[in-house]
Amino acid sequence: MTAPRTRQSPAARGVLYVHSSPAALCPHVEWAASRALDVAVSFDWTEQPALTGSHRAEFFWEGAAGSGATIASALLGWDQLRFEVTEDPGPGRDGGRWLHTPALGIHFAQTDTAGNVVLPEDRLRAAIRAAGTDTVHLHRELRRALGQAWDDELEPYRHASDFSSVVWLHNVG
Repeated sequence: MTAPRTRQSPAARGVLYVHSSPAALCPHVEWAASRALDVAVSFDWTEQPALTGSHRAEFFWEGAAGSGATIASALLGWDQLRFEVTEDPGPGRDGGRWLHTPALGIHFAQTDTAGNVVLPEDRLRAAIRAAGTDTVHLHRELRRALGQAWDDELEPYRHASDFSSVVWLHNVG
């Protein structure tokens, strides 16, 4: 006699934030996420007020441990895409955060149970070694390790829909 099956919770979960995607790319983003998670997905796309002609979506995913990295890797081929993938930590493993912008490329950081970026000892030592006695250089290295440039670039896209009465000005030419 076999044991009764019990429903198991997924090994990992997280969120995919597509901060900006050209309209023509939206179905391809869904297809890439579907392949990464091995399940069909559909996003609720809305206009991205910070960038005319682009769309945004949030998708809460569940899957195997490491799916965050798989999703981020699947989306790396498109330079026009701004996205963020999180994977919550689980028993015996760290969480992760992947940030991508067209100008900066990809950044990865480990995260703790509260979602804070965790800098491993070897990364801190490398920053200290690179900076020597120059505190300005150390500050620059720590900002790089934390992904500050990515956060700075993504921030207007993260909160663009919060300001429905704001008129967005776009560069022309």
